[in-house]
Amino acid sequence: MERTYKLTVAYDGTRYLGWQKLGEPGSRDYARTIQGKLESILTKLTGEAVEVHGSGRTDAGVHAEGQTASFRTACPTTPGELLAYLNRYLPEDIAVLSVCEAPPRFHARLHATGKTYRYRVRNAPIPDVFAQRFEYLVPEPLDRARMEAAASALTGTHDYRPFCASKRTKKSTVRTVDRIDLTADGDLLTLTFHGNGFLYNMVRILTGTILEAGRGRLDPEDIPAIFAGERPAGYTAPAKGLTLVSVDYDGSF
Repeated sequence: MERTYKLTVAYDGTRYLGWQKLGEPGSRDYARTIQGKLESILTKLTGEAVEVHGSGRTDAGVHAEGQTASFRTACPTTPGELLAYLNRYLPEDIAVLSVCEAPPRFHARLHATGKTYRYRVRNAPIPDVFAQRFEYLVPEPLDRARMEAAASALTGTHDYRPFCASKRTKKSTVRTVDRIDLTADGDLLTLTFHGNGFLYNMVRILTGTILEAGRGRLDPEDIPAIFAGERPAGYTAPAKGLTLVSVDYDGSF
């Protein structure tokens, strides 16, 4: 009998091509993706061609503290055995934090109801050498009040197509972003985003837009014009500052 398992996965995405598997199993590109790493180990354990589904496709260089994944197998193994086996064979920059059996129809992507992302900016002339893989260095002064005003204007339920790197998508680009919080700890600025879903590169483009407001290159009052397609959004901030913090599910999952 097949069982469905739910995983919580953390990873430093610096040396990976992203979550989504590329190429064929056993290929170099396949081994340089998070999904490929997990599938290879689970296939070896179970003797089956296991397919792992993530809650979303984090890009090359993006990190995760709480990515959720799911897979099905007929192999008679316990969650504890899966957890131990995965962490034994995964590289040191990927860890499975938890494994549990889930309802048979659970799917990490299809049943996700919300996500939290964090973007870290080091607003200083010199990087923190111990954290620079996880932070974007911005040496010029930033106006935090303008950044907060931009963040407020970017929340709500909107068509976020101007903030999507793939302009030709045929799927709905309407999303609800209910929270963009800006906090400061010395020269470290942290932007926290929560919404019911995010488009390709959306958080990074929202971040670039907020940073352009902080630099004085974009007026927060002009953000409605971006949504209307009358002016471009900000640039795509680098991947390394972005971390998927957690994924939401309703009570049945």
